[in-house]
Amino acid sequence: MFKPSQILTRQVISKSLLLSASLLLTFNVSAHEDGHSHEQVQARLVSAGAGVTELVLALDAGDELVAVDSTSILPSSITKIEKLGYHRMLSAEGILALAPTLVLGTDAMGPETTLKVLKSADIKVIQLPTANDRPQLLSNIDEMGKLLDRQPQAKQLKLKLQASLDAIAAKKKQLGGIEKAPKVLFMLLQADRPARVGGEGTAADIIIKLAGGNNIANFSGYKSLSQEGILSLQPDLILISNRSHGQTETSMSHADQAASDAEKVLKAMPLLVHTPAGKNKHIQSIKPQALLGGLGISAIKAADKLASDLIDIKRY
Repeated sequence: MFKPSQILTRQVISKSLLLSASLLLTFNVSAHEDGHSHEQVQARLVSAGAGVTELVLALDAGDELVAVDSTSILPSSITKIEKLGYHRMLSAEGILALAPTLVLGTDAMGPETTLKVLKSADIKVIQLPTANDRPQLLSNIDEMGKLLDRQPQAKQLKLKLQASLDAIAAKKKQLGGIEKAPKVLFMLLQADRPARVGGEGTAADIIIKLAGGNNIANFSGYKSLSQEGILSLQPDLILISNRSHGQTETSMSHADQAASDAEKVLKAMPLLVHTPAGKNKHIQSIKPQALLGGLGISAIKAADKLASDLIDIKRY
């Protein structure tokens, strides 16, 4: 027979052993969970397309970038990022070497052979529809917010861009409709080539119409026009862009930049001085990234400035 004191001692020892086992189990579970958290793969993002990269940065996901395409513009604060080729002509080998977890672009990203190679290597490849209007842009931001785990940032960005679009719409109303709006012509300038004018369906056309302007190029896509052909259209305002213009920041004011742009264009195409745009020096430049990837952050900024310029021209 055990004495009462022996029984009490055995009970205390049993409870102590149970408590120790419980603590040990809790420790092991925690350690196991921590091990899994440390095994989580760090996001490595490749962004292809100026508009997509702008949205990535606006969603505060720039720290996940390992590479961007040649059309993308990065702030000076982001360094050690690989530059790939043109977003329509990506190389599978260059991307595979970076071991990305996600390659993100629009439906213009390619070629298809490269995308197939990446997918066969179990790399996640997402092509978002090119945004040509507000609903698609907002939808793309929602999708990117999910893909990049930036839903709160996506919500804030949507509110900001919707406010900008509403402000442009208010300016557009002041122009009184396309029939009363100033006539706008967009020219893509390339060295040793005739100017290419942007008609219906081009990125420039989207910006012009968003701002409330009247795009007087009555054809689809881009078409080369001579000075005489442009002169016959008599634009009130000429928008210009080229492949290198705007790739670096400038300290010039908008007025000084506009005067410089006008001087260069009129020197190269002297007949344009006989258009309303040439006479009044209403020649403005657009950064190339505003013309890539459809409606995006740079395109909205360009449309907002254009809307203000059109209002000033109408008053003039």
